[in-house]
This record gives sequence, structure tokens and C-alpha cells, in this order.
Amino acid sequence: MAQVKTSTFPTIPRRLLLTLPAVLFLLAFFILPLVDNGLRSIVQADGNGITFARYVQLLTDQFYLTSIAQTIALSAAVTVICVLIGYPVAYYLVRHAGRWSGLIIFLLIAPLLTSIIMRTYGWQVLFARRGFINTLLVQDLGLLDTPLRVLDTPGLVVAAFVHVLVPFMVLSIAAVLQGIDRRLEESAQLLGAGRLRTFFEVTLPLSIDGIGTGSILVFMVANGSFVTLVLLGGGLKTLPLLIFQQFNTTRDFGMASTMSTVLLVVALVCLFLQLRLVRRGGEA
Repeated sequence: MAQVKTSTFPTIPRRLLLTLPAVLFLLAFFILPLVDNGLRSIVQADGNGITFARYVQLLTDQFYLTSIAQTIALSAAVTVICVLIGYPVAYYLVRHAGRWSGLIIFLLIAPLLTSIIMRTYGWQVLFARRGFINTLLVQDLGLLDTPLRVLDTPGLVVAAFVHVLVPFMVLSIAAVLQGIDRRLEESAQLLGAGRLRTFFEVTLPLSIDGIGTGSILVFMVANGSFVTLVLLGGGLKTLPLLIFQQFNTTRDFGMASTMSTVLLVVALVCLFLQLRLVRRGGEA
């Protein structure tokens, strides 16, 4: 009888074939651009040789160090405010909203359906020198003699970021609160704990994962945003804004790549610290 020759090529597991498109997509549109960006940051301007002078300048110059500090401070402030605003809203949405929960979710998501440029211009319309708020306070009600100076202030920039990002925090916390067994809270109250003690010792620790997820989302988005800063000003010079200026004004692509790499490292470090904090809070 004739023998059937078997193929000498190794068989590829089916699971590997199923994941291959996703791996190729990440490689082409995520890994390779990051590698190219990193190489561009250390190549000399003339293309001959390698230099780390840009990193030395970025990490020693007081102007750039201030920009890095402002980037982290702005992202952290927005994250904290989103937690303080988002947790009560998420708690009410899960525990007390009832039939109104659909309407609340729609109101949370509605701002995300509008372009970020339109939302930012909306803040300008409200708080411009002759905008709606100043016209109402100065001319219509006569409560003020001079218009409020709200535009080009850090406070308005933070408010604009919170307006956009707080839905991510609310939905992240609400998803975790929805999965908490209410019998745990009832058991704590039957054992003599009041509502506040039950919340701080049972509900809040069990919802740490939601706070961590929302904080990571908010921090990452705020850490890389620059459109709001371009339109509202505020005197802040964050790294995303400087990167935008390097690409569009000075055309220094090497320095822009260096800033991008440092911004990525800063984001990863902050992400690692947030994950450690959330894990430690969950274990407690």
C-alpha cells in the first residue's frame, strides 16, 4: 500500500490564528509607531548618529520640568474632582434613581455626543467678557459692576475637563456598585453599624475597583488632551500642548518625539501607582 506523506510544516494552533489579526493590528498601529517615535527622539537633527541631548534638556530645564509638573497636577486635580462628583451620582443612580436611571444615564452620555470643540466653545459663550453669565450679572441683574474674568484661567480649564470626563467616572463606579451584594450592607446594619459606618467600611471598600477604573480612564484622557487648553488657555503649559506646538509651530519633530516619550513614561508611572493604590485599598 502506498504511504501518505505527511506535511513537514508545523501546524498553527487555531487560537493563535484567531488572535493573529489583533496582534498584527497592535503591531502595525501601536508598537511600530511607538518604536519609530522613540528612535526619532534620539536621532540627531542631521540624521547621523545618536544623541540624548534632548532628554537631558527636557529633564533639566526648569521650563520643561514645570510643564511636566503642570501636566501631572492638572490630570490629578481633574481625577480627584471627578471622583468627588461622580461617586455620589453613581451611588444615587444605582440605589435611588429607579425609573429615572435611564434619563440620568442619557444626561451623562449626552455631552459625549457633541464635538469637544463645540463643548469648549460653549464655555467661551457662557463666560466671555460679554457672554451670557456676565451679561446676566452685570446688565440684567446689576449684581456686579465689572464683568467676571473667567476665561483664560486654570479653573475654567479644570471645569471643562471635568464636564467631559465625569461620565467615565460615574459609569465605572456605577457598574461596580451594581454588582455589590446588598445583603452585605444589610448584615452590617443588623450587627449595629449605622449607615455611614456601613458605607465607609463595606460599600466604599467594595467599590474601590470602580473608582480605580474611572480614575485611570480620566487621568489618561486628561493627561493627553490639548484641544481644551488651546481654546481656553488658562496659562498652563502642559506637555501635550508643547508637543502640539512643536509639531505645528517650530516643526522640531525630534523634540516633539522626546516630549511624547516622556509623556508616555509619566502616564505609565502614574498608572502603575494608581493600580498599586487601588490594589492596596481593595486588600484593606
